[in-house]
Amino acid sequence: MDTRDAIQEARNRGIDLVEIAPNAKPPVCKIIDYGKFLYEQKKKAHDAKKKQVTVEVKEIKFRPGTDEHDYDYRMERAKGWLTAGDKVRATIAFRGREMTHRELGSKILKKLTVDLAELADVEVYPKMEGYQMFTIFIPKKAKIVEKKAAPSDKKIEKAVKSEGDEKAEKPAEPKKPAKKAVAKPVTEPKADDEIF
Repeated sequence: MDTRDAIQEARNRGIDLVEIAPNAKPPVCKIIDYGKFLYEQKKKAHDAKKKQVTVEVKEIKFRPGTDEHDYDYRMERAKGWLTAGDKVRATIAFRGREMTHRELGSKILKKLTVDLAELADVEVYPKMEGYQMFTIFIPKKAKIVEKKAAPSDKKIEKAVKSEGDEKAEKPAEPKKPAKKAVAKPVTEPKADDEIF
């Protein structure tokens, strides 16, 4: 259709002639309501942004003297975050004379790397930054659970705890009703009573 005829047709209908693909040969135009077109474009951009997956960097902190139980707890947290698709930064904080024993920190990070090997790859290998040694893990593509379906951190803790403990737990005992407090009348002290 000729450009003049298209403009005339748009005026007759009371709507706009909008150029959709200017680089095409010949250029493509549509006779549409321009305000509605802008609204739909904005809505498409908003929906695309909603579906976009954002990756957060979660951090777990250790000390050179971190005990086995604390290490296990933090490792399970890291596993939960990695399965949810987030990156994990593991940090060892040194204080004072602990700086002379950096090998303790690197030992913890090596152990963590081995324990998380099935879920994560190392993005940044252990390195020092001031008084901290850190490494960053990224989740392996095949092990990521979709973000929308990922349970919250508390649910992950429960799931990890139940997987680790195959033992049946005792059912909770019913609570006994608390004894009601009985109010005692307050008496005025007599003149010969001692008051401390």
